[in-house]
Amino acid sequence: MEVNSEGVFIVKGEKKLRCGFTTGSCSAAAAKAALIMLITGSDIHNVSIMPPKGIAYNAEIMDIERKKEGDSVTCAVIKDGGDDPDVTSGSRIMATVEFTQEPGIVIDGGEGVGRVTKPGMDQPVGEAAINSVPRKMISQCVTEVLEEYGLSDRGVKVTISVPGGQELALKTFNPKLGIMGGISILGTTGIVEPMSDAALLDTIRTEIRVRKAEGRDMLLAAPGNYGMTFLHEVYGIDESLAVMSSNFIYDTIRIAAEEGFSRILFAGHIGKLVKVAGGIKNTHSMYGDHRMEILTKLSEECMEREVFLSVKDRIMNCVMTDEAVGIINETGRGSAVFKKMADNIRDYLEKWSEDALKAEVIVFSNENTELVSTDKAHSWIKEV
Repeated sequence: MEVNSEGVFIVKGEKKLRCGFTTGSCSAAAAKAALIMLITGSDIHNVSIMPPKGIAYNAEIMDIERKKEGDSVTCAVIKDGGDDPDVTSGSRIMATVEFTQEPGIVIDGGEGVGRVTKPGMDQPVGEAAINSVPRKMISQCVTEVLEEYGLSDRGVKVTISVPGGQELALKTFNPKLGIMGGISILGTTGIVEPMSDAALLDTIRTEIRVRKAEGRDMLLAAPGNYGMTFLHEVYGIDESLAVMSSNFIYDTIRIAAEEGFSRILFAGHIGKLVKVAGGIKNTHSMYGDHRMEILTKLSEECMEREVFLSVKDRIMNCVMTDEAVGIINETGRGSAVFKKMADNIRDYLEKWSEDALKAEVIVFSNENTELVSTDKAHSWIKEV
């Protein structure tokens, strides 16, 4: 990734694409600016924060509003998604900050920010759909400002709002996921990295070639940041040693075979890899979901009929796979179901390579908890 006076860029294939900043970064920047203005009484028009990716975000501050009583300040940051197609680009991400009687930092959603109505999401039912990493970023920015001005004992409430967010949410999967009333405030790195299919596949091939040039016969792969984090935190593996396939599972397998690998070890969250157990080659939601249908079918194959019928509808009505995992485990047949799932994933990976590759799989669920692995996965991972 390259940073210069024009912004943040990432080179994919032969293209140089401009990165953007997530709604989480925008929210944190707006909250920081609003709190500084609440404390000092003076307007500011730029603020800098450091997202988890480690690339500074210098945000322009707009639409500054103060209550006449002077007990709250609201301001906005314009979301810029860079060269990534994003329905939220150009939206105003607003933060209202006020002091509270009780110590601590309270974060909530206002107009245009969705609210969670079904279990299994990043936040509990009833909470604003502001995910964990954005909440952490907002809290960190608020804490830093309070410490800078010697006000660490003060309580602060931050309310994030997105005018027009309710209409924007209709263009997303939020209504299907049970997030109602607006968009979600998202982002795990704080940076929006633009993606195009051709550019991503070029990048995947390049990374695979680098691994092959290192003399490896086994490729370590993960669908995304969650898989990379899992490998690092659970197995201590340097994230640079794994290739990120994104949603292109089938293409990654084909490229690995073409580049001469004989083995591949895939590690990923059940929410992605369960789709592969059903033969889905690209795990992007635009090609269909089918996660619950696949888990239901696997359960039917591994449970007595009466037990299966008692949980069938509950599984099908789940929003997230981690919720379904809990229901399946309640039956006492979880080990059988997830072993069948992992074996199916492995079989499809090998089939897609036209038997040029031997494959092993590690699947994890919520909070980096390993759910299941195929027979040789643990011995293979020790080789990395």
